Amino acid sequence: MKIVIIGAGGRLGAALMSEYREKHDVIGFNRAQLDLSNFDGVRDELRSTNFAVLVNAAALTNVDLCETERDRASLINGEAPGVLAKVCRDKGAKMIHFSTDYVFDGDKRAPYIEEDEANPISVYGESKLAGEKNVLAAEGPHLVVRASWVFGPDRPSFIDGIIKRAKEDEEVDAIADKFSTPTYTLDIAKMLPHFFSGNVEGGILHFANAGECNWQQYAQWALDCCHEAGLPLKARTVGALKLKDMSNWVARRPVYSVLSAAKYTELTGIPPRTWRDAVADYITRFYSKK
Repeated sequence: MKIVIIGAGGRLGAALMSEYREKHDVIGFNRAQLDLSNFDGVRDELRSTNFAVLVNAAALTNVDLCETERDRASLINGEAPGVLAKVCRDKGAKMIHFSTDYVFDGDKRAPYIEEDEANPISVYGESKLAGEKNVLAAEGPHLVVRASWVFGPDRPSFIDGIIKRAKEDEEVDAIADKFSTPTYTLDIAKMLPHFFSGNVEGGILHFANAGECNWQQYAQWALDCCHEAGLPLKARTVGALKLKDMSNWVARRPVYSVLSAAKYTELTGIPPRTWRDAVADYITRFYSKK
């Protein structure tokens, strides 16, 4: 199968490139190779490229930066996905577009399902919701996959920052009153082929590792796994911070944005593994060798 991956230099895009390179005919575009703000350039490049599936893993993901660069966020996260979807429609190809738990306001206290109303509270969330709508407005079996707290080996994320700090300092802390679910890029890469076929229905799909946690619990489990693996860390426990302590943040974040993967499990018969298992696997695979 011929697959195009947009955002091949990012955390998720690089994982997809690595996973699919030997199994499919894959072409990857990073930010330097394909400027999503240049719609004519995007159309010209993709119209001359053969593919059956296009995966868009590119986005402006700096939540605070989006607040001050609203137009850029709207262009990259909102309008560009619609341009990609229309190119795919014209080529008879399927588009899989990645979105975020930040399309929700966080007022719910049970996992969000696909039918829940989106109500973003940040420019980032607004721009990503606009991108979803533009993708689904284009005719075709296009799929929007919402994921949360994505981590993986190809680009540092929260978990890597915590481990780095724990190597250098005896005290580390993380927010204890914000809840979601970590999602491992390798698990995303393994689940996605279920939806490559144009005969598989599109729409919105939530995918995250099973369970829920706050950032403090996430960080503590990461340190526990590192100690179990014999990694030399100075810190053993993670202190608690509150959202109100984050005075340097510009954008509002949803307090609770856990995504239910029940629909994914029903469609595939394969429930995602727990976030704890995924984090343990990540640390064993990529840190115990260092």
